[in-house]
Amino acid sequence: MGFWDALLGRTRPAEPNLDVLFAVPSALVALQASLGLAPTGTGGVCFKAAEGEQAAQARDEALALVNAGREAGSAVRTRDAYGYDWVVIRRPEDDPAALVTDLHAINSTLEGTGFGPSLLCTVIGLESPVEGRRLGLVYLFKRGTFYPFAQTGEHTRDNELELRVRSRLAGELPVEPDLSRWFPVWDTPAL
Repeated sequence: MGFWDALLGRTRPAEPNLDVLFAVPSALVALQASLGLAPTGTGGVCFKAAEGEQAAQARDEALALVNAGREAGSAVRTRDAYGYDWVVIRRPEDDPAALVTDLHAINSTLEGTGFGPSLLCTVIGLESPVEGRRLGLVYLFKRGTFYPFAQTGEHTRDNELELRVRSRLAGELPVEPDLSRWFPVWDTPAL
């Protein structure tokens, strides 16, 4: 950071640490043991849609990498109602490490081809089989932190469950301390 940046109060955004995703499987075990939240085997990477041949090539390369040697359609590209692109991955529920590895591969491929600034978040799906509640564990690229998101209705969320998950994740993952940055990912295709 330069002199003028310090003087004017400008800060550099946190660099995303994609390797922190590999800590997620052990955190998921802790969530399942303490709160009964089990992995759904579904996750997704959200990014701003970019136009052009290079962007299409990067998306195709990321999908081909994850789908190599697997059944067709285990990783698909979709667009949500808000105009954001998603790569949604489905893996067996009992292998969250494979899901995290694939999500890391998508993120790394997009970042390595110059689309790092367009990456928004990664979402890993969880559910409570007994209560039927669903929750997404969201990783914010721009902050390098995680937060829980539990949608209950069209534009409502379960704040109590989110706060319980936050307290359980403390020490397991870097949790976003600023609740105003717990952005809703309404109707995410990753859940």
